[in-house]
Amino acid sequence: MVRLYSALVGLSLIWGMSFVFIKWLVEPAGIWGTVFIRCFAGALILLPIYFMHRKKSGKTKLPLKKLLVVGIGNAALPWTLIALSETQINSNTASILNATTPIWTGVIGFLLFSVILTGSQWLGIAIGFFGILVLMDFQITGLFSSDFVGVGTMLAATMCYAFSSHFTKKYLGGTSVVVISTFQLLIGSVFSFIGLAATGGPNSYEGLLSLEVLAGVIGLGCLGSGIAALLFFYIVTKGSPELASTVTYLIPASAMVWGFVLLQEEITPNLIIGLLIIFTGVYLSSRKKRTVKVKQTFDGTVGRP
Repeated sequence: MVRLYSALVGLSLIWGMSFVFIKWLVEPAGIWGTVFIRCFAGALILLPIYFMHRKKSGKTKLPLKKLLVVGIGNAALPWTLIALSETQINSNTASILNATTPIWTGVIGFLLFSVILTGSQWLGIAIGFFGILVLMDFQITGLFSSDFVGVGTMLAATMCYAFSSHFTKKYLGGTSVVVISTFQLLIGSVFSFIGLAATGGPNSYEGLLSLEVLAGVIGLGCLGSGIAALLFFYIVTKGSPELASTVTYLIPASAMVWGFVLLQEEITPNLIIGLLIIFTGVYLSSRKKRTVKVKQTFDGTVGRP
């Protein structure tokens, strides 16, 4: 359990910082350019690992159609929506909206995948969401003060993650973590490159040479999309999807910490209190049912930034 929770904390730190990197990248690279950079950089990290895995395990038939669905639903589409969102809202707001992913996972699981939620999981989600409200100082109306592009597109991204998590669990349960992670990024790279070419390229080629963009490529692509994908699927396979989904609650707190470190934003008492409440939600929402009879239990997901 120590390794699992260490991976959980490390994943939250990486993905919390990703919202800052998206903000740095989206202005010079554009929306499609941001998605392409993170997918391509992440793929470069994972491809050597994939080829070593393939050499060790041997050639097997790949479920390409199912990998295509996950690549679009878990990378290409939500990452495009998140980049679009951060042209209108700040990174902290984006990270908070990202934390609604488990809620949408429950709804979509119930509607499309015959999934039910246990009482403790509902309670954990409610407590976690309450912790997020504490972090926000209960300024809920601020989330809905912009047009659909911003809040609406961010929520749409979380719905993509929710669907993809259930789809992955149902149809790719026997597929290697390395295969899923690598092909997700390759598919995202292809789709975002097509979008980039269709829209005329990045907003500013000169802007792409800045140190902030370089940091964004390493942090968002190599770490956030490459290494973090392995950490996430490690938690799913060695722990549970429920435990992996709880990182969504930690990301807003992590994003605010990185805001303090990188952007000199103030750490308020709300952050400390909210963080403790969120950890309570993490514990409760990661508890499993003791028995499973007919329907599967909640297959939680996490909103990857």
